[in-house]
Order: sequence, then C-alpha cells, then structure tokens
Amino acid sequence: MRDFIIKLVKTIIQIMNAPMLILFLVTTKKEVILVDVRRWSKIVELVDTSDWVNLLYLLYKYPEFRSLYYYRIKKGNFLGLVLMHIIKFFYKECPSLFLYCDNIGSGLFIQHGFSTIVNARSIGDNCWINQQVTIGYSSKNNFPTIGNNVIISSGAKVIGNVTINDNVIVGANAVVVKDVPSNCVVVGVPAYIIKRDGVKVKEQLI
Repeated sequence: MRDFIIKLVKTIIQIMNAPMLILFLVTTKKEVILVDVRRWSKIVELVDTSDWVNLLYLLYKYPEFRSLYYYRIKKGNFLGLVLMHIIKFFYKECPSLFLYCDNIGSGLFIQHGFSTIVNARSIGDNCWINQQVTIGYSSKNNFPTIGNNVIISSGAKVIGNVTINDNVIVGANAVVVKDVPSNCVVVGVPAYIIKRDGVKVKEQLI
C-alpha cells in the first residue's frame, strides 16, 4: 500500500509539472539539457532510468535545476524563449540564484542556489557550484573564465579577469583574484595552492 501511494504521488507530481516539458519539446538545446539531467540524476541518485521521468522530477524537486533549465531554454530558439516567460509565471525559478554567464557548458550541478551569483565569461563542462558563491566582475569588462570539472565550494568568491583552469577545487570561502593552474586545490584569502597534481604544496598564485 505504501509503495502504491508513493508511486501515485510521483505520478501526480509528474502530471502537474508536465507543462514545463513543452519548453524541452520546442527548444534547440535538447542535447545539453539531457546531459544536465543525466549528471544531476547520477549525483542525487535517482533510480528511474527514463530521462523524461528524471527531468520531470528534477524540475519539481530542485529550483536550482529549474533555473539552469530556463537558462538553457533562453539560449535556444525564439519560440522557447517566448514560451519560457509564460511557463515561468507558474513554475518559479530559484529566487536567489543568478546565472548571467554567456556560455555554460553541459553538466553544471548547483548543489544549493541560495545567494549565488554566476557572472562569468564562460563555464566549462561538468562543473559544481555550491551556495553563497560569487563569480563576478572587478570592473566593467573584467570577469572570470571557468574551465572544465571545476568545483567552487560554499562561500567562495572568484573575482575579476581571472581564469580557473580545468580540474580545480576552490575551497569554501576562498577568494580567488589570480589565475589558477589546472589540477589544483586552492584555499584561503587571498587563495593559494595547497595541492597540485595530487601532491600537497603551499604555493602562491601568480
């Protein structure tokens, strides 16, 4: 009986959120959305194997995913953009998550979107951003570039015309104002390297 009720509730939720699938049907960004769905599904350990079912669940459960979904739709075709503004009236995005990036690679995971501003030149594939992160300008034309497989932990700040290269972990509350080489872990204010290529170090950023 309990399993039946759970299944019934999930079905009702899916039906209630089905209008958001209209955007997926009309957008030119289907491929990147599906990559997002598969990565989120793996991280949050969804058991359903259907991308459609998982997409509906993610749209219902995670306002952060909904914001990313709308970002993808906005970067697609005009029809999707118009319909998005109608759909958003009924299905709200995360109110304190702001995605102003020109280009966000596939598979971005936003663990918590609370008080998070992402204002980068570009973000690579398979990145991970936590809550209260600020990625933004130091002046009108100086804002960051984020590589692939980058993790930016809670409270971290990446400011100005800096590049965070591939496979970097930015520790909680770190402040990054200089370029970070690939395969590094950085912490502190201002940030410095504590691990490079898997080896513990203590190096200043240049």
